[in-house]
Amino acid sequence: MRPLLCCLGLAVLLAPCLACPSACSCSTKKNGRLLAECAYKELQEVPEGLSSNVTILTLSANRIGWLRQGAFTEVPEVQSLWLGYNQIGVVEPGAFALLVHLKNLDLSHNKIADFPWQDLQNLSGLQILKMNNNRLAGLPRDAFRSLKDLRSLWLNDNELTTLAEGTFDNLPSLSQLQIFNNPFNCSCKVFWLKKWTENTSVSITKGGSTLCVAPSKLKGRAVTDIPDHHCVAPSVQLTYLSNLDNTVTYDGLTLTLHCSVAGSPPPEIRWKIQTSSRHVEISGPNVARDGNVKQSQEHFLVFKNGTMAIPNFSKEDEGIYTCLAVNDVGTRDVSVNVALAGSENPAEDLLRDDPQASHLGGRSCYKGDEMDPSSAGEKLVIVYHMPRESKSRAGGAVPQVHLGTLLLALGIMLCC
Repeated sequence: MRPLLCCLGLAVLLAPCLACPSACSCSTKKNGRLLAECAYKELQEVPEGLSSNVTILTLSANRIGWLRQGAFTEVPEVQSLWLGYNQIGVVEPGAFALLVHLKNLDLSHNKIADFPWQDLQNLSGLQILKMNNNRLAGLPRDAFRSLKDLRSLWLNDNELTTLAEGTFDNLPSLSQLQIFNNPFNCSCKVFWLKKWTENTSVSITKGGSTLCVAPSKLKGRAVTDIPDHHCVAPSVQLTYLSNLDNTVTYDGLTLTLHCSVAGSPPPEIRWKIQTSSRHVEISGPNVARDGNVKQSQEHFLVFKNGTMAIPNFSKEDEGIYTCLAVNDVGTRDVSVNVALAGSENPAEDLLRDDPQASHLGGRSCYKGDEMDPSSAGEKLVIVYHMPRESKSRAGGAVPQVHLGTLLLALGIMLCC
């Protein structure tokens, strides 16, 4: 009787370790890992009743179409999970989040268009990820950022038209990448990929099959053959213009900055203005051809040709003015810090108060003058002539500009 009780007790203890769904075949490998083999069983969902210490789970070639949140909570120790050749079209957030021991994940040959990329944040030990032959049309830039041990990544035969720059950054262990047979639109948004492949040590399998589908002039060419001249990073220059003339009297100063840009594709011009009282960002022109202002920032007039005008420029408008040139290859910017000062004798006061201006010879700046790229400064000081009677009448406050004597304290042209 006692031996029988001992055997029953041992069976109870071992039961959780040997639990195996009827559709699966479970066995212990020589290395001690427990294998649950459930492939080719016409399964429509992840089977229940798996042992908690399963480390290898094979569910390939079934009819699984939906992976629900917590679908693998019974197997928290799993290290290899094979789900290829199913019909998976929906993967709920949290389906894989708890599998912190996972090293190999195969989701190839399914119908996945959307994936909960945040689930990968917990899978820092993942070494092989196969997502090829799915319907992925895009990837977040940081989709793989936590996968420090990832060695092999399969993304081929999807519907990827572009990849965000930096997608494969922060993957120090990556040695194999497959991205062929995707319908890449070889705009300059993927030009970074050409440069990356030229410098990386990662083996890009069948790189010659990584072809452009669009635009038409590049159709059929490899992504790695995008011509360098097709994509050029922006360059930008900032030029100061003035409506002041020593022979004409004005009631106010219109500060005008002209932003000249170059690059391919032609860069978009954006402006950022930071003063003591406000922060303004303007993307694109806000002045229509008929002269109407399209946006609410009427005080800053931005034209299609890259010119920005600030009518009746005053002390409240002092600050940092930044022009940005943006295209698919990158972003460049150049800034100028604009200050306003009045003086009875602008040239003498400027040279006395700002020794750095002496090397410019106190030169007046007229319309079309540019800021010298060799100059070390980024500050533009507008010094205007203020008659003595105006100064006394204003009580020391900044009056309207009556006679334009314009000097640059630091810098005559800025460029980048």
